[in-house]
Amino acid sequence: MKILFYRYGSICEPDIIEGFEELGHTVSQITEEITNKELVFGDSARIVGDYLMEHPQDCIFTVNFFPIISEVCNIFKIPYLCWTVDSPVLELFAKSIQNPCNRIFLFDRAQYDEISPLNPGHVFHFPLAVNIKGKQQVIQAASSTDIERFSADISFVGSLYTEKCPYDNLVNPPEYLLGYLNGLIEAQLRVYGYFFLEDLLTDEIVAAFKAHLPGFYTYPLETFLTDRKTMAQLYIGNKITAVERLRTMKILSEHFNLDLYTGSDTSVLPKVHNRGFAKSLTEMPIIFHESKINLNTTCKAIRSGLPQRIFDIMGCGGFVLTNFQPELSEIFNVGTDLVTYGNLDELKDITSYYLEHQKKRQEIAQNGFERVARDYNYPVRLEQLLRLAFSIS
Repeated sequence: MKILFYRYGSICEPDIIEGFEELGHTVSQITEEITNKELVFGDSARIVGDYLMEHPQDCIFTVNFFPIISEVCNIFKIPYLCWTVDSPVLELFAKSIQNPCNRIFLFDRAQYDEISPLNPGHVFHFPLAVNIKGKQQVIQAASSTDIERFSADISFVGSLYTEKCPYDNLVNPPEYLLGYLNGLIEAQLRVYGYFFLEDLLTDEIVAAFKAHLPGFYTYPLETFLTDRKTMAQLYIGNKITAVERLRTMKILSEHFNLDLYTGSDTSVLPKVHNRGFAKSLTEMPIIFHESKINLNTTCKAIRSGLPQRIFDIMGCGGFVLTNFQPELSEIFNVGTDLVTYGNLDELKDITSYYLEHQKKRQEIAQNGFERVARDYNYPVRLEQLLRLAFSIS
């Protein structure tokens, strides 16, 4: 099969390409968007259309949803496949989600529940995968210096979201609005497994928020997106993630040795060991393998699914300690493949236990590795994805 991969720079893209090629497919790439962030919809459509005129393909694939690519595929009458790895992906609400060419694969069931009614039979719930072979090659090639450098009691790799929190652009919010929002945030912080923000945002609160947030996100094309969804998922969801991660890192760093690999400002976390950015391809696998405990705190906008970080840690043979997510027990054996916590007090106790019980920790890490190596490697998942995509008449 000839697959045209339209890329924008997601770290998952090279692994997916390798997976397709391992299955024997021919993958061509369009990469202009990686180097030219000024591309507009018309530019992308022209580039893809011109390529298809010269090089006919069996389908186009992207990470996350590109409405303009869907429109081009609709014109050329070829399937458009996309697989989300992020949330929110507000482009999913574009009217082009209804195009018959679409085969939409969503890693988060909450995304699926929202989007599948817009194009029944063309949308699938489809959890993520990991490049086992690539990560193991990096781990096996690690020098003794690398191993010593990246060994840790507890590690977290990722943003604290403090630098990408558009909620903080609120200007002079009235006391009633700020009080209401603070109450919502504190309530949602205490609940894992159920995202209730949208249910509690009234029309009046949404209107007041928009009035005090300059540049409130508005999708430029026809869309099913509502201001309530945007406010809950993009603005408040990101804010909760930032608050939660700061609190999580604070409580852990006050009791344990915590290495944080991030570009976020950690000046308010004096006991954290900020190691700076980790290189995704050459350093992150070693960190995951050599850390006794790898922490995952899921972005709140990922309302039910499992983020890429969990699969990556397990694919490196690392021990995962994660907040509870509704889909965890559907995909893995909790307590056998990985370990969860339900609140920050529980997190502290569980961390202490597994730091002291090396054998149990190693057994769980090995179980998790074997599970993703068998069921969630890219060739296996992509073969399943293609079978579903081309089962649509």
